[in-house]
Amino acid sequence: MKALLIHQHGDLDQARYEEIDDPEIKPGYVRVKTQATALNHLDLWVVRGLPGRELNMPHVLGSDGAGIVEEIGEGVSRFSVGDRVMINAVLFCGECEFCIQGEQSMCVRLRLVGEQVGGTHAELLMLPEANLEKIPENVSFQEAAAFSLVFQTAWRMLKTRAGIQSGDDVFIHGIGGGVSSAALNIVKCAGGRAFVSSSSDEKLQRAKELGADFAYNYTQTDVVQEVMGETGKRGVDIVVDSVGAATWVQSLKLAAKGGKIVTCGATSGPSPETAIRLIFWNQLEILGSTMSNRREYQEIIALLGQGKLKPVIDQEFALSEGRSALEHLQKQNQYGKVVLIP
Repeated sequence: MKALLIHQHGDLDQARYEEIDDPEIKPGYVRVKTQATALNHLDLWVVRGLPGRELNMPHVLGSDGAGIVEEIGEGVSRFSVGDRVMINAVLFCGECEFCIQGEQSMCVRLRLVGEQVGGTHAELLMLPEANLEKIPENVSFQEAAAFSLVFQTAWRMLKTRAGIQSGDDVFIHGIGGGVSSAALNIVKCAGGRAFVSSSSDEKLQRAKELGADFAYNYTQTDVVQEVMGETGKRGVDIVVDSVGAATWVQSLKLAAKGGKIVTCGATSGPSPETAIRLIFWNQLEILGSTMSNRREYQEIIALLGQGKLKPVIDQEFALSEGRSALEHLQKQNQYGKVVLIP
């Protein structure tokens, strides 16, 4: 089979489209003929190399995908050959205290497809039965591939961790990325007001078309001042921050008294300045979040099937054009997800 992979870490010229061996079926696993995969910023980080991660090379990139069941291993009961399936990238042990509680994303041996183990950007995939779900009938392979990782992440952040309620004001940094666009969808589905920011007027206009109530170009305006004006100097109930160092103090200033800041990453750096006085004086909650558990994943797939949640697809590339797709993602000009088609 053909796959998008790396032989060593470095710049994007390390990403290659090459022939590798087909995966052999084994008990408890399902082999899938890939119909679509989707990029995440995680792909860029894996190419460069993540601290403390030593990968078996060559390493296939990719954490999102969808396809058709081609073969099932001994003991598999939830799927049959020909089923349309989508991928949950959370690999868990099933035995630790958190897995027993149904909190697979907190597994002490947590791994992600495409990060610690071989990924989805290939013509064939093989995954444990527990890491697959059926695609709703009205959902395309491209939509299914673009959905999982970002909506899992945003759903757990907003619903489980921050407990969003109808009428909540929510600020989302960096609109246009996969998680931020999924967060906007969830805020509007929950009945909240969405405040978004970007350095791109085009992305801000697209966000308003998709339901954003207020949109700010942070290179042209004082975002905190504008948000305080719109909220009567109160601030917002929830801040979604996956940017990190560049936005962290701003997030602390945007949150209302008793507000919540929820983070799933730090694309601009992991060690921000922290105005501790704002945290204790305003009695803020700082919440971390990673991926989702299986129950949450099944919840969002049901909402996908109902049309209440819908991924935004920016552009499609052939899998053979994977390096060009990665370069497009690295430029950060996209709104939504970049999809690869084998």
